[in-house]
Amino acid sequence: MASTSAEIIAFLLTISGWVLVSSTLPTDYWKVSTIDGTVITTATFWANLWKTCVTDSTGVSNCKDFPSMLALDGYIQACRGLMISAVCLGFFGAVFGLIGMKCTKVGGSDQTKAKIACFAGLMFILSGLCSMTSCSLYANRITSEFFDPSFVAQKYELGAALFIGWAGSSLCIIGGSIFCCSITETSNSPRRGYAYNGAASVMSSPTKIHNSIPDKTPPKHFDKNAYV
Repeated sequence: MASTSAEIIAFLLTISGWVLVSSTLPTDYWKVSTIDGTVITTATFWANLWKTCVTDSTGVSNCKDFPSMLALDGYIQACRGLMISAVCLGFFGAVFGLIGMKCTKVGGSDQTKAKIACFAGLMFILSGLCSMTSCSLYANRITSEFFDPSFVAQKYELGAALFIGWAGSSLCIIGGSIFCCSITETSNSPRRGYAYNGAASVMSSPTKIHNSIPDKTPPKHFDKNAYV
């Protein structure tokens, strides 16, 4: 019962983390920068993995998509690949997690379901690591440019999408680790042995009845001619 509850908690954590990671990919604010006037914010610059935009004080946004994938910086291409890999791994991890949970009716025996659940946990852990690596790589580029005194272009700060990605990655890793522990709980569970005593009881009953009835046959006497 405890193992089933742990698997349900792990599944909820991993699904929540996968949803957060998936929502991070199209989110706009991966990095953001503002230009403040004397009274109001005159312009807000923000960018993600797909485009860069600017929003003026009237709320009008002008966006520009990245022109070519081959002309992009290496870190943006790496972040795209890692995030797409994280979403795909999380999807297949959710499918295998449903099959491997003990509360479902598919997947075979408990030993087989435990192995499937462990495999799903590994996929969720890989998904979380991919997403966390992508967000950390992007954040490292932002901070290195921000604190570089020789960098004269527009400097950005960390956007909300990075924090959402880190939170989703942590949930995927925690839930995946709980899934992986299910195989150890199944292997350490004691096996029940059943002894079949039906045949012994049947065979022993006539013996008991025979032994309980006293032998009333008279003793036989033999004379001398019986030995000739």
